[in-house]
Amino acid sequence: MEVVWCTLTLIFSIFFILKLLSPQKSNLPPTPLSLPIIGHLHLVKTPLHLSLKTLSDRHGPLLPLRFGCCPTVMVSSPSTAEQFFTHHNDIAFANRPKSLASKHLGYNCTTMVFNPYGDLWRNLRRVTTIQIFSSASLHHSFAFRIEEIRFIAGKMFRASGGETHKVNLKSVFYELVMNVTMRMVAGKRWSPAAAADGVFGPNSILDICDYIPILRWVGFNGFEKRLVNLQRKRDGFLQDLIDEVRQNKINNSSTKQRKTIIEALLSLQEIEPQYYTDDIIKGIVVQEHTSWLTMEWAVSLLLNHPEALQKARTEIDNHVGPGQLLEDSDLSKLPYLHCIINETLRLFPVGPLLLPHFSSEDCVADGFNIPRGTTLLVNAWAIHRDPNSWDEPTRFKPERFEGVEGAREGFKFIPFGVGRRACPGAALAIRVIGLALGTLIQCFEWERIGEELVDMSEGPGLTMPKAKELSLNWST
Repeated sequence: MEVVWCTLTLIFSIFFILKLLSPQKSNLPPTPLSLPIIGHLHLVKTPLHLSLKTLSDRHGPLLPLRFGCCPTVMVSSPSTAEQFFTHHNDIAFANRPKSLASKHLGYNCTTMVFNPYGDLWRNLRRVTTIQIFSSASLHHSFAFRIEEIRFIAGKMFRASGGETHKVNLKSVFYELVMNVTMRMVAGKRWSPAAAADGVFGPNSILDICDYIPILRWVGFNGFEKRLVNLQRKRDGFLQDLIDEVRQNKINNSSTKQRKTIIEALLSLQEIEPQYYTDDIIKGIVVQEHTSWLTMEWAVSLLLNHPEALQKARTEIDNHVGPGQLLEDSDLSKLPYLHCIINETLRLFPVGPLLLPHFSSEDCVADGFNIPRGTTLLVNAWAIHRDPNSWDEPTRFKPERFEGVEGAREGFKFIPFGVGRRACPGAALAIRVIGLALGTLIQCFEWERIGEELVDMSEGPGLTMPKAKELSLNWST
């Protein structure tokens, strides 16, 4: 065994020495000192977005790094990000890096999130947009959202018994978002058994085993084995859903009900069975749902800023009649509520580094040559707190978005990404967050537990959860 490790160490040492001595084709800006084999991985700490911002503050907004064997560039300013997502570069960086997660959880890179840019991805994007995220589809599914949000509100009301009640909002918001999603996908509520099994737990896009392949070969930390087991459970859960909907579709072929996403995709499967396979359908419906994280951050911010909470409640009371619950159609009349949501997404984007991009060809950005096969990481968290773009960037100030038409214009506010691979579910997420947050503001009184402010520390992970789950006193 020692001979094997010595041989591998010698091979990697020779490889990196040759790389260092070989002429470089790029003219990238200076980079921190890297180490053999691991590159700059020794500089990465948690939380990842904060440690990378520290490096960018020291070395510049376009920072070349090498994570193991993977060349990477980190972008942390709006003007630099614009260089990567406009004109030709948007196509050059429209791919995703391959990884163990994309192989096992992404049905061998055939889901819309992981699929390489090309004809298959464009068709998946088109089908997803039409069947799930188009204006017509969002209008078609609004009843599901209303029903589930009111179901959760009623559940909380009954639990409180009309008195002050302590509640953990993380579990409430997670259940709400998953119920809405499941109703849209399969016409029924989220299964507690699936939650217990961790079928849709947090995903890892890239792991250290992707950066240093030898770790994968030796089964380091059992990462790939865990992915295989997770995908086996997830695939079984999704296949059962498809089979159940397929059977119900046969049994109820004559009834006219609201069509679920799986039903719509099965109709396409009947027309093109060779293309719309069950795996393709599973890849379309298995999307990451992070709206519940934004809701938890938003309530935490409002508890620490009661004047903003009162302003939002007054706006809702003024635009929704007495004795009436908030409707989907009311959201357009609540600009300050939208300001709160945007400001929450600015301060605490649930994808602080967005999803990684991958260059398919050599290109030029910000005057530097970026070689083919480079992974691009965009630090949205740092961009959203750039003092050159935002006044008092660390302060919660929803008013900064008042009167702003098209809050996502430009590159200083990119919570859902930008360019060809931007999140297609942004409109749905905003509606779910707005309706849930507005309904709970309308129906309940909130207050902190104790005099201390809510802890706003950020937890580890690519989706940036709260370090401490939010609990508060809740009354009608």
